[in-house]
Amino acid sequence: MLNFQDPSAPRLESNNKGKHASSTQNRRMVWENIIWPLILDVNRSYFTLKEYHLKRDNFCNNEKIESSKVAGGFVSLLVKGILIRQKSIYSIHYRLIPYMRKKVNLEYGHAIRETSTKR
Repeated sequence: MLNFQDPSAPRLESNNKGKHASSTQNRRMVWENIIWPLILDVNRSYFTLKEYHLKRDNFCNNEKIESSKVAGGFVSLLVKGILIRQKSIYSIHYRLIPYMRKKVNLEYGHAIRETSTKR
């Protein structure tokens, strides 16, 4: 038996996101609210763990966000190759440096496309 819903009936939207969508959202949040503003603030392509922690704590306190979401997004940016770890220094992918020099508001989507394309 087929069950058709009334097209005029309001749809119930789920608040639960899948694992992939949630990871992307966390990466985007960390990139656009913590990492990229930090890069522009320090005006160099790398930052220390201490600088990151200060920026992260400030963001988490202001936005009332759990640090676990931020931690997952940060690690995910490392896995994606947007951030590179070298001992206790973290740097951005070399293809993002021109955007830093121009002080462009670089959104996550553009950053991921720039770092993942083969040239």
